Amino acid sequence: MRLAVWPILAGIALGVIAPLLVSLGNPGNMGVCAACFTRDIAGGLNLHQAAVVQYIRPEVIGLVIGALVASFAFGEFRPRAGSAPVVRFMLGVFAMIGALVFLGCPWRMWLRFSAGDFTSIAGIFGLVCGILIGIFFLKRGFSLGRSYATSKIVGFIFPLFMVGLFGLLIWGLLDVEAPIKFSQKGPASQHAPLIISLVAGLFLGAIFQKSRFCMIAAVRDSVLLKDTHILQGVIALVIAAFLTNLALGYFNPGFSGQPIAHNDWVWNFLGMLLSGFAFSLAGGCPGRQLVLSGEGDSDAGVFVFGLLMGAAFAHNFGLASSPAGIGVNAPIAVFVGIVFCLLVAIFARERR
Repeated sequence: MRLAVWPILAGIALGVIAPLLVSLGNPGNMGVCAACFTRDIAGGLNLHQAAVVQYIRPEVIGLVIGALVASFAFGEFRPRAGSAPVVRFMLGVFAMIGALVFLGCPWRMWLRFSAGDFTSIAGIFGLVCGILIGIFFLKRGFSLGRSYATSKIVGFIFPLFMVGLFGLLIWGLLDVEAPIKFSQKGPASQHAPLIISLVAGLFLGAIFQKSRFCMIAAVRDSVLLKDTHILQGVIALVIAAFLTNLALGYFNPGFSGQPIAHNDWVWNFLGMLLSGFAFSLAGGCPGRQLVLSGEGDSDAGVFVFGLLMGAAFAHNFGLASSPAGIGVNAPIAVFVGIVFCLLVAIFARERR
C-alpha cells in the first residue's frame, strides 16, 4: 500500500495541535471541532441564547483563510457555485443538529476516542452507517447537480465573511457595549489565546486544503474506489492524538465523567448517523466544507451557513445535548432529518 504523505501529515497535525490547544485553554477533548466551534460562533452572533456556548472561534476563521491562501499558492482557487443551494443549506442544518445530539463533528469524534472517551464509539458506528447509506444512493445515481465556474468575487464572498467575523470578534473584545456575546462560563468560555488559535487554524486550513483531508472521503473513497489515502490520514490522526493526549496526561479511558459528552448510546449512534448521511449527500464533513469554502466553493459556503442556522435551531428549540443527556426535542428533529435526507437521496438523481 502506497503511503499518502499529505493526508498523513494532515492527520498528524490535527492529532497534535488539538490536544495542545486544550492544554492552552480550549475545552477538554475539543481542541478543534468544526461543528462545536461553528455553534459557538452562532452564539457569539446572537443567533441563539445558550449562554455557555457563545464565542467567535478564531480557529474556524483561520481554517477558511488558511485554505484560501493555500489554494492560491497551489493554483487551486477555483470559484464555483450553483449546485442545489437550498438543499445544501438544509443538509447543513440537519448535519449540525445530528452533530449536536452527539456533541461533536467527525474530527471531535476521533479526538474524543483517542483521549479514551469510549462514549464516542457509538458515534463512530453511526457515522460509518450514515456514510454507507449515502454511498448506497451515490451508486444509484444520486446527485445534487453540477457546480459551475463563476467570477472571482463570488469565490471571495465567504472568506470575506470570515474576515468580517474576525472584525466583530476584535470589536467585541475592545468594546463591552458591542452586540457580540462572550460566554462567561461553560465550554465557550474556555479558549486558547486568540493569536495562537488563529495561527493554528491558518496552518490546519492550509494543510487540509493541500491534503483533501475529509472524514467522509476516508470511508467513501475506501468503499467506492478502493482508495485508502485519506483513510491513512484518519489513522494517523488517531495515533497522533492518542500519543499527544498520553504525553499531556489527558488520556482518561472510560464511559463516564468524559468532558462535554453523554453516554446515551442510541442517540450518539443516531445523531452521527444523521450527520454522516447529510455529510455524504453534501460531499464532505464540516471541516472539509469550511476548507472548500475557502478555495472558492460557494456551495460549500451555503452548507456552512446551514450549519450556523442548524446550531441556532438546536439551541433555540431544545435539540442540542449536554453532559446530562439529549435535548427534549432531539428525537423528533433526528427523525425529521433522516426522513429529509432519504427524500433528497431518493429523488435527487443525475439527469443524463
